[in-house]
Amino acid sequence: MTETARPSDDVTAPVEKIRGALLRYRVLAWVTGVWLLLLVVELILKYGFDVDALDFVPIAHGWIYFVYLIMVIDLAIKVRWPLGKIVITAIAGTIPFLSFYYEHIRAKEVKAQFGI
Repeated sequence: MTETARPSDDVTAPVEKIRGALLRYRVLAWVTGVWLLLLVVELILKYGFDVDALDFVPIAHGWIYFVYLIMVIDLAIKVRWPLGKIVITAIAGTIPFLSFYYEHIRAKEVKAQFGI
């Protein structure tokens, strides 16, 4: 009887589900970060130069951030993160460049914890 050692086998999702949730989270963290940078550019153009060329960006970023939140919660439930870690990871999608950093940190933690 040889099984892959995983912490708390009875309360965490199978490794394959965690791997899928982690991939979805990582993709959405990058997409959210890129759209957040586009939002910064849009705000600079709008309020600095009175150019409304990118007026679709705030709405698109809002919906992408919403999907990012769903992916954070999906991963958090599967790996059993505490509430504080969930909140900090969710807020990372609202500060330019922070989603890239937290994506790296969280991915490293989950991969180490579950041997992915």
